[in-house]
Amino acid sequence: MGYEWLAEALAALRDVETWEVTQVLSAKRRLPLAAESAGVHFLTISGRTDAGRPLVVAVRLLGGYHQQIIGARAMTPEELARFEAWERS
Repeated sequence: MGYEWLAEALAALRDVETWEVTQVLSAKRRLPLAAESAGVHFLTISGRTDAGRPLVVAVRLLGGYHQQIIGARAMTPEELARFEAWERS
């Protein structure tokens, strides 16, 4: 799959490195969930970096196998609990 950054998302990135986002998107185990905000449909990809840091990355489909990264952040405590339960299953 090809990923590209939305310029605004890259500029707004805080406390997350671009290489961490790449690691989550290429992780062996990741949890994709459909989401919608302001009428825009996208996926959130929950996963861990190689060092084990839990992150949520938001992407939207551009067409075919190409996706645009529209955001990334650390998981909230609630998201982490749900993700860890999924990891154990």
